[in-house]
Amino acid sequence: MARKSPDLHRRGPRLEPKKTFYLFCEGKNTEPDYFRALKRKIRDPLIKIVDKPAAGVPMTIANLSVDQANAIGKGAKRKRVKQSYQEADEVWAVFDRDEHPHIQEAMQLCDSNNVGIAFSDPCFELWLILHIHDFNRACNRHDIQRALSDVLEEYERGRGKTADFSVLLEDIENAENRAEVLLNRRHEEGGDTNPSTTVFKLTRRIRAAAK
Repeated sequence: MARKSPDLHRRGPRLEPKKTFYLFCEGKNTEPDYFRALKRKIRDPLIKIVDKPAAGVPMTIANLSVDQANAIGKGAKRKRVKQSYQEADEVWAVFDRDEHPHIQEAMQLCDSNNVGIAFSDPCFELWLILHIHDFNRACNRHDIQRALSDVLEEYERGRGKTADFSVLLEDIENAENRAEVLLNRRHEEGGDTNPSTTVFKLTRRIRAAAK
């Protein structure tokens, strides 16, 4: 019997696995609404953002995030068998300094389980302000929220702390650059992290995946 000739045709490009970002958010409105707006902006069916609104204090959020990391084979107690389509997935914990206890413990738990950390000091609203202008003075969450309501008319602390964040997203690259500069300043000073945010690391990952 004659042997079949080898197939010399090139194979088509390998499809990248669907990338899912699992976001566990401390806030009930602001953070989930912002990331939903980002999801609409990137318009990429390969990006799916899953949030857990108002998951609780940082340690609760860290534990939920680690459970998810283990479930998809990325945490320290991951399952032995991982589906190939989950290889690209990422799990992120989104929480604030605010007045919460056990911040460092939550961060260490995330770090040891391949969970990304989008951390803001004092709160997530700092990240929103950076879409509009620089902000570099120590403050508490009430100061930040007042400052945001001054420059974003739709944002009202007494009405759910949300707005049409699609307008802010037009300047997301500027926000990322400002946040990176701000974080570097805190590192150079070697002291308090207030004010700073690492949310830009998450948004850059999401936008890079969308490309």
